[in-house]
Amino acid sequence: MTTTEVKPEPKAAKPVTQLGDRIFAGSAKGAGIAILVVLGGVAAFLLVEAFPAFTAPEEELPGGIAVYVAPLIFGTLLSAVIALVVATPLAVAVALFISHYAPRRLAQGLSYIVDLLAAVPSIVYGLWGAWTLAPLSVPLSIWLTDYLGWIPLFAGPPSTTGRTMLVVGLVLAVMILPIITAVAREVFLQTPSLHEEAALALGATRWEMIRMAVLPFGRSGIISGAMLGLGRALGETMAVAMILSVSGAVTVNLVSSENPATIAANIALQFPEASGITVNVLIASGLVLFVITLLVNMLARYIVERRRDFSGAN
Repeated sequence: MTTTEVKPEPKAAKPVTQLGDRIFAGSAKGAGIAILVVLGGVAAFLLVEAFPAFTAPEEELPGGIAVYVAPLIFGTLLSAVIALVVATPLAVAVALFISHYAPRRLAQGLSYIVDLLAAVPSIVYGLWGAWTLAPLSVPLSIWLTDYLGWIPLFAGPPSTTGRTMLVVGLVLAVMILPIITAVAREVFLQTPSLHEEAALALGATRWEMIRMAVLPFGRSGIISGAMLGLGRALGETMAVAMILSVSGAVTVNLVSSENPATIAANIALQFPEASGITVNVLIASGLVLFVITLLVNMLARYIVERRRDFSGAN
């Protein structure tokens, strides 16, 4: 009776790593750790400095920190949502025009122009909004109040200066437009060409091809770009501080002179003259903004990771 000898399988050779690969891997790892350290340091600073505001006696902080921060949270979210509602459809339309409609030379030049909007300083947007857009918005505010005043958003009375939450939302929309456009454009360009050609071969028009192949493929990119733009709008400071006429009221009226403040603008305006417990209160409001922005960015990353394996072929 013969036995068959089983030869052991040869061991796989370990991949040889070059010095450049090890340096790059170490640099990338170090950069990631550094970001976490900086983020943790910022969070620790905000927590330590904001703690006295949360434990302050009632006579030092009437109503408590919640009463102080609640209107600011409302104003921050209201202005950011207005910007998101205005900017997202326009950004998707611009991205589709660049990726699927415009000639190559025009698309390249338009891409540069849209990306250039992201490089414009916030103070320039603030000047444009306060000195140009605000006066031009007064007739629009009057028209909205006259014909749509039954809607709480346009109840009026309209502001005579135009420095309203509506103008702030429009300026923020222009500011976040390049962010959403850039993300949506890159995602649309990655749509599998076989899917587009198959739709066209079946007799679909260009719009039908975009609706059936491009938009479903780029849905996660649109959402994540919108979330990133929302994060930018939430933290905007100078443009809002220069435009908005703040009264501290909590209202959804977008054309009135009574407007809620935002967290970032309130810190910028109040911090130079603040002292004592007021500084801790402002830092506590900054901590709230930090948490809100962190949650928005985490939601964007979750959406991207949730659909990262989606290639359009499944």
